[in-house]
Amino acid sequence: MTLTDAVDETATKPERGTPRRSRGRFPRWLPYAFLAPAIVFELLVHVIPMLAGVYMSFMQLNVFFLRRWLEAPFVGLGNYKFALDVHSGIGAGLLKSWGITVGFTVLVVGFSWLLAIFGATLLQRSFPGRGVLRTIFLVPYAIPLYAGTIVWKFILQRDDGMLNHLLTQLHVTDGRTFWLLGGNAFASIVIVQVWRLWPFALLTLMAGMQSITDELYEAAAVDGAGMWQQFRRITLPMLRPVNQVLVLVLFLWTFNDFNVPYVLFANSVPPAADVITIHIYQGSFQTWNFGVGSAMSVLWLIFLLVISLGYLVVTTRRTHDA
Repeated sequence: MTLTDAVDETATKPERGTPRRSRGRFPRWLPYAFLAPAIVFELLVHVIPMLAGVYMSFMQLNVFFLRRWLEAPFVGLGNYKFALDVHSGIGAGLLKSWGITVGFTVLVVGFSWLLAIFGATLLQRSFPGRGVLRTIFLVPYAIPLYAGTIVWKFILQRDDGMLNHLLTQLHVTDGRTFWLLGGNAFASIVIVQVWRLWPFALLTLMAGMQSITDELYEAAAVDGAGMWQQFRRITLPMLRPVNQVLVLVLFLWTFNDFNVPYVLFANSVPPAADVITIHIYQGSFQTWNFGVGSAMSVLWLIFLLVISLGYLVVTTRRTHDA
């Protein structure tokens, strides 16, 4: 073998430790083929219905054009003007429903976060029975939504409800309070929604607290910081990224929730619990005015987009400044 042949043979052999190129390379279209079912499903479930709703918001689609809805007359922004006219019955009802939903969302998110941060702080350190408490606290999150809400509906009933029976035994009330009617309906829906959401917030905050090392608390204790100062100076700042995402998710879930009020009240929603999801549903499927109902839905979507984007901009700027 000549010197030239030896050099050529050495150059053609792969170096030890370098991975060999696979003989059967995947075609470039294969990843897109794997993504295609998910994309088609997303188009069918979300994108196309959303575009159809935007289209219907510009049409006079009422009970007279349901069978031939493609022939419904085009009204442009007429449905939006009708929905935003606070002097009309529909506009005034939408504004009132929006105010109820904002108050409902603020209370639910606030109480859910407070209960979650208290529970996460309580369960942060090891003590006997911590695992049992974790399991008990997460039970509402594990129960199916409809099953848990139906149980609450039985609890809050007037005649044979568990809550009225308990209050009667404690001699607090006469046991004939309407919890699903009148002004008490708003408090009932807030309680049920907080019960449903706060375990998720607890789980998220507990996961966030796992990244906070014990050395920080030990150093703060050596410097003379008490529990409140440790919570204010260490726990809350370290949980800021988690709280930013958590509050936004709780806000969107609460503002968009349709299942809890519908299961609790069905089609007889009291005015005090007339949240915007139920209001749009009743305005569309009870009066059969899908044009105005679609306009309300688009306005609702724009409101959520503006609030979410504004919240993200403000929180990101604060995080950058910090």
